[in-house]
Amino acid sequence: MRRNTIIAVIILGLLAAFLTLVPSRQSYLSLALGAGSALFIIVHFLVAAATRKQSIHGAGFWIALASLSFLFVLMPLAFAAALYLWQAFTVIAWVMMVSLTMTVYFNFLTVPLAIYQKHRELYAFDTAYTPTVSVLIPAYNEEKVLARTIETVLEATYPDKEVIVINDGSTDRTRQIADGFADRGVKVIHRPNGGKATALNHGLMFARGQVIVIVDADSRVCKNTLVELVKPFRNPEVAAVAGNIKVFNRGNLLTKCQALEYIASINIARRALDIFGSVSVVPGALGAYRREALESSGRYDTDTLVEDFDITIKALKSGKVVQASSSAVSYTEAPETIREFVKQRLRWYRGNFQAMWKHHDAAYNHRYGFLQRLAFPYMAISMTFLPLAGLVTLAAIVMLAVGGAGLSLLIPFGFFCFLQFLLCFLAIRLDGEDWKLALYSPFLILGYKQLCDFVMIKSMIDVLLRRKVKWAGMRRIGAEVSRKVLN
Repeated sequence: MRRNTIIAVIILGLLAAFLTLVPSRQSYLSLALGAGSALFIIVHFLVAAATRKQSIHGAGFWIALASLSFLFVLMPLAFAAALYLWQAFTVIAWVMMVSLTMTVYFNFLTVPLAIYQKHRELYAFDTAYTPTVSVLIPAYNEEKVLARTIETVLEATYPDKEVIVINDGSTDRTRQIADGFADRGVKVIHRPNGGKATALNHGLMFARGQVIVIVDADSRVCKNTLVELVKPFRNPEVAAVAGNIKVFNRGNLLTKCQALEYIASINIARRALDIFGSVSVVPGALGAYRREALESSGRYDTDTLVEDFDITIKALKSGKVVQASSSAVSYTEAPETIREFVKQRLRWYRGNFQAMWKHHDAAYNHRYGFLQRLAFPYMAISMTFLPLAGLVTLAAIVMLAVGGAGLSLLIPFGFFCFLQFLLCFLAIRLDGEDWKLALYSPFLILGYKQLCDFVMIKSMIDVLLRRKVKWAGMRRIGAEVSRKVLN
């Protein structure tokens, strides 16, 4: 059965490669439909295999099948779809299709590794490991969300934890809300406003835990999150562990696209990098650090807008391992308006470029291992090439539509939407999320993606021109997430 399946995949891939050389529109359309259906079936069995505790040998078969599927089916199929426009050939059409092909294929490269990570995580770290934990919650003007965040951290199952809230000079009711939890064992520290990095460094002076967990003031952690988050620290080489961040306010198109992006883009990439111990960002919404790793790296720096990215790169440069836990879940509040979204992403992307430049030696220094060979190049490509390819795609679509060739784009665009749907469907299955989010996958190709691309390119220009940038907080909504989800 396994041998026959692999042979079928290879034959289908060779057929795809052959048909790319034959200028037949009917061949391309038939190939797209047939291979797309085959890929959908493969995805289904891959997810089914990954979510069961099989033997390592069984997992190896499915990973090999995934790699063969994407190498022999997806790439030839994508270029076959591009050549579908052969009879209406224009340079603009080629530019658009190549940009779409490379973008989708780059996103799919991480899929086999993400599937393997899911399988590996199911049987890894079965024995209990419970070092002392200090949970730090930095807060600045968080009166709408802070109380619920502290509640979820207190309710999280863990035998030996302390909770520390650092009020960073808030001017609203944050101080009073935090003080209200003092009688439940929460340490509350008040200090003048100095920024998140400074607040975290201040809180570290009062923390006694072997593992330091960072939780944003608008996050909602699940009941088993702390237990799952510290499991990888059984390995003494692990310096930090990234949590699995999800969006809980999904009331409009923008927040649903963000929820899907977290699941199908950010989390899939994080799963893949986890295999090599080179996760590049431990998110501030939920992340854990070995105390010694924070101390030896000089704690948090204040020279970038993204203290989480910066401290993660510092941990990787020390030669330690940074992993991810998809079982340690935290729900965060996403911006609900374009204005708030752009403000948040400008800070993120500007800070990312600042941190990349600060640590640019990681691009060529071989002693940094997988950071130099994998994580840093992956970040560089996703932050530069992909946004430019996205804007090229948009410009080509507009030019073709103006030139009267808009209808000829429907079939190839539908094909790429189908591929994106497969990727989103797989990510949703791996995360146990609502499959209806996959219906918004076309916006990750056209619309939402270009919005992100534009903001990222603007951020890159701002940093290159050394424009003055500052921290921009997001307006809180105070949305609630059900206890059923957190349990």
